[in-house]
Amino acid sequence: MLAYVVGVTLFVVGLCLSLALHEAGHLLSARAFGMRVRRFFVGRGPTVFSFRRGDTEYGLKALPIGGFCEIAGMTTLDDLTPDERPRAMWRYPAWKRTAVMAAGPVTHVLLAMVILYGMAVSTGLPNLNPVAEPVVAATTCPAATCPAADAGVLPGDRITAVGGTATPLWADVLTAVQASTGPTPVTVERGGRTLTLTVDVARVTRDGTEAGVIGATAQAPPAYLTYGPADAAGATVAFTGDLFGRTFAQLAAFPQRLPAVVAAIGGAERGADTPISMVGASRLGGEAVERGLWAVFLLLLASLNLFMAVFNLLPLLPLDGGHVMVIWFERARDALRRLQGLPAAGPIDFTRLYPVTMALVLIGGAVMLLTITADVVNPIRLS
Repeated sequence: MLAYVVGVTLFVVGLCLSLALHEAGHLLSARAFGMRVRRFFVGRGPTVFSFRRGDTEYGLKALPIGGFCEIAGMTTLDDLTPDERPRAMWRYPAWKRTAVMAAGPVTHVLLAMVILYGMAVSTGLPNLNPVAEPVVAATTCPAATCPAADAGVLPGDRITAVGGTATPLWADVLTAVQASTGPTPVTVERGGRTLTLTVDVARVTRDGTEAGVIGATAQAPPAYLTYGPADAAGATVAFTGDLFGRTFAQLAAFPQRLPAVVAAIGGAERGADTPISMVGASRLGGEAVERGLWAVFLLLLASLNLFMAVFNLLPLLPLDGGHVMVIWFERARDALRRLQGLPAAGPIDFTRLYPVTMALVLIGGAVMLLTITADVVNPIRLS
């Protein structure tokens, strides 16, 4: 039980750190461009302490839930003091404002890649495309004789050719053996040496089909793949790209899986592919630590960071992607106005977007409450 509590605590700390770094991405990019950052706080709720450095107040809140970065002039609803107006965010070029808003999600991606790189050189990355190598795990007797064992094939041998046909994969070994009969040359690698053994391939009939067999089984492909420091970089990029694709697919399927969440709250069996909240993810993290599955714990944390990156880039207010959408809408609108010989229209009036924003906030809050409830009464567990 203690290991479970420690795991949940560590996962929550990891999430809070991720959210705080998200806001730090906004802070650092805004300051780099010269924008006025009023406040940067880690956590929410009552202030534990704060200090001021330059124009910015830094501090810690009592509740370790994310944080916030307040940039002057992020929207036209923001009241600006005279000294803030020259450095208001809305005055800066579109690409700089886009970079500031995208910096938060990008931080999630970088954090996920750091975690995955650490896995690549230590516990290993999950083998997403497990393919059986032509390595013998064991020899057996498929008929009256034991062809592979009798010929001297040993567990650990890598079969590189059967009857002169190259066999780079175990599937190739099976194809070549099934087409063979009688004494057949089989080339194996063993301890750095290449040996050619003569295996008397037996013919057996299964399901009305005759095929050759030698009585050798394949070594199971590794569940995790480890890399050296240099190779790990490329493997991390490739694995991150694969996770991105899976994240997009999960997000696209999110609406159609909500009914299953409602059913799970009512007592139906909870599917492993149903949406989960931070509560559910933390519980899974606790279970992973309880079982000593640190690779699973780290993979959960990395996957959740990639999900937060993709989710925050959705073109919906008040998400970062919503602000980016408004920025480029303004740019496209002003470009059309210039073609018509009209001056730029200035920043968009956010009061007109307020009803839509509040509707999305309420919907998001309802979905969050729904998933949290499901994760409490009928949680997904590690199989």
